[in-house]
Amino acid sequence: QMIPAPDRAEGDGPYDRLIIRGATLIDGTGAPPIGPVDIVVEGNRIADVVMVGYPGLEIKEDARPGDATHEIDAHGAYVMPGIIDTHTHTGGATKAPEAEYTYKLWLGHGITTIRGVPSGRMEFSLAEKDRSASNAITAPRIFSYHTMGSGKEYAEKPILTPDDARKWVRYAARAGIDGLKLGSHRPAIMAALLDEASKLKLGSVAHLGQMGVAQMNAQDAARLGLGTLTHYYGLFEAMYENHDVQPWPVDMNYGNEQHRFGQVARQWNLVAGRGSDKWNALLDEFLELDFTINPTMTIYSAGRDVMRARNADWHETYTLPTQWEFFKPSRESHGAYWFYWTTEDEIAWRNFYHVWMQFLNDYKNRGGRVTVGSDSGFIYQLYGFGTILELEMLQEAGFHPLEVIRAATMHGAEELFKPSGKEIEFGVVRAGLLADLLIVDENPLENLKVLYGTGAVKLDDATREVTRVGGVTHTIKDGIVYDARKLLADVAAMVEKQKAELGERKTY
Repeated sequence: QMIPAPDRAEGDGPYDRLIIRGATLIDGTGAPPIGPVDIVVEGNRIADVVMVGYPGLEIKEDARPGDATHEIDAHGAYVMPGIIDTHTHTGGATKAPEAEYTYKLWLGHGITTIRGVPSGRMEFSLAEKDRSASNAITAPRIFSYHTMGSGKEYAEKPILTPDDARKWVRYAARAGIDGLKLGSHRPAIMAALLDEASKLKLGSVAHLGQMGVAQMNAQDAARLGLGTLTHYYGLFEAMYENHDVQPWPVDMNYGNEQHRFGQVARQWNLVAGRGSDKWNALLDEFLELDFTINPTMTIYSAGRDVMRARNADWHETYTLPTQWEFFKPSRESHGAYWFYWTTEDEIAWRNFYHVWMQFLNDYKNRGGRVTVGSDSGFIYQLYGFGTILELEMLQEAGFHPLEVIRAATMHGAEELFKPSGKEIEFGVVRAGLLADLLIVDENPLENLKVLYGTGAVKLDDATREVTRVGGVTHTIKDGIVYDARKLLADVAAMVEKQKAELGERKTY
């Protein structure tokens, strides 16, 4: 069982009139940075964004908005919308049992909204969602998506027919969920789930896993009304040239996770290539359907260089011993498939990423919506840190840093609000929207690594010392100002406490 977050004991505000002074603004729309600006926040909403001078010149004091009940000095710093991570899980009883741990890692990285898919059992997730909405806990804003059959009432009720599926959707909607996390259900069930969700204005996202993708690939699901494809499952299968199903080895066993994750990358050369008729037709159809792709490249990235992921800078300070044990090679822990990972496996994954990234960049270039999700807590990816790695991987795929930030902010908000038909409430720094923001003292467009909680390594030419720069300084969620570094210090203390209780974690 997950342990709910304690009552909030940190964060100040919301204030009657908070002013963030002198920042350079990256607004989330893809527009270039601008500054210096003063950002006025009244209560939990942005009231105004005011230019107060010109770069390289003195601030024009007479242009500044008036008095504030609280000020943040952001001269020389950058402000952008809070990051939206649309594929998350809030730990787990065997790896990170306290929700406070994951919440503070997310907020410490400027992540102000998450979509749990799911973020724990339905009753737990919905209770935490409500507590976060009222700011009773230190946590990002939570959108709660759930898998078919979730909820106590369905603990012993099988869902066997389309009518059963529709009844569950209605039950889950009454309970207060925001959307459905779907698998590759058989077509009649999938159609019923998506149709009922659409009627009730619920969102939908699908992991079209290998056990069902042969009868429900990404193109099939999009045509039935699926809103978002998460991961890559079903994408490549929609573009095969000479196969209809992946030509698995004859000794393939999906229950063996090294088979599962080692073989899936070996479809990189089965697809119609970039610019082919199938490739372009799929891009065009997704665009016509206003389909969202939430790739979560970060969660599989260890497959192309497991040593890097295993030895990341943050593990020693921020990874719980229990989480580390979950990451280690195991035939029981999901995603711990390093039974004997080979150079050949890593090469297959590198080739796979090359093709995958081409498709994502082409879709973005045609106007398609690509969003940021991390799925952290598996495969050596830690909450918060994995989200920033996803930003870096989008840049690797060909996204300009402004396009990366747009994916992580405005486009994430559009994905979440689209099912309801409502305008976005956050994700852009604009008057009238909710005050979900982050402040960082280095330029994230120059180097996305400055958003990591561990910052970026830099040689100081003046002192000739190697330093770390960056790290989010303030996270503002719903007008409440959090000291991001203090949140990460709290996480580090939780790790040290568990180490003392369990003993130092063992490496291999």
